Amino acid sequence: MFTKILVAEDFDSINIALVQTLQTLDIDTIEYTKYCDDALLKYKKSIADTNPFDLVITDLSFVQDYREVAIASGNQLIDALRALNPNVKILVYSVENRAHNIRLLFEDKNINGYVHKSRNSISQLKTAITHIYNGSNYISPELEHLLHKQNNLEIDRYDISLLQYLAQGKSIDDMATTFLQLNIKPNSKSSIEKRVARLKDLFKAHNNIHLIAIVKDLGII
Repeated sequence: MFTKILVAEDFDSINIALVQTLQTLDIDTIEYTKYCDDALLKYKKSIADTNPFDLVITDLSFVQDYREVAIASGNQLIDALRALNPNVKILVYSVENRAHNIRLLFEDKNINGYVHKSRNSISQLKTAITHIYNGSNYISPELEHLLHKQNNLEIDRYDISLLQYLAQGKSIDDMATTFLQLNIKPNSKSSIEKRVARLKDLFKAHNNIHLIAIVKDLGII
C-alpha cells in the first residue's frame, strides 16, 4: 500500500474525513493543505528530501479567499505536478460530473483515478486507492458510463480549440491562419465555417456569441 499521501482540499470537514479514511488503510504519512500553492511546495520538498509522495489526492475547485495564489485550481495543480514528475499518481476527488471534463482529466492530464463526491464516496476512495496502488485506473461507478456514452453533444479536441479561439474574438480568417501555422487540421476557411455551423446546431445556438455563452455555462471552455 502507499506509504505517503498528500491531500489538497480546501474544506476542513472534507479534509478530516479524508485523513480518517486514509488512516484506516495504515498509510504511514498523510499531509493535507487547503491551497494548491502549498500542495505544490510540499511535493517539491518531498522530492528534495528524496522521499516523494506516492499519491496526491486533489479537488478541482478551490474557493478564493483573502490570499493571492499562483495555482487556483486542481487542474493547474495537476499540470504543475506532472511537470515535476510525469509518473506521480493522482486521484481527483470532486463534485464535477460532466463527461467531457472528466474524460479530459484522464486523456489529457493522465490522472489515475476519479472519485465523485457523493454519499458513497468514502468507500469509493478506499477502492480507488487500492486500484491505483495495484496499477489500474479508477472512476466512480455512477460516472463510468459517461466516459463511453456517445451522444449528440460529443465534441473533440479540435472543437475545443475552435471554441477557445472563438471566445477570444478570433474571426474565421484569423483561425484559418492560426490553425495553418499550428498545423491544426482541417484548417481551411470552409472547413472551419462548417465546423462552427455544426457546433451551433449541436448546442442549438442562434449565433457565435450564443454558442460561446452555452459552452462556457457547460464548463466546456
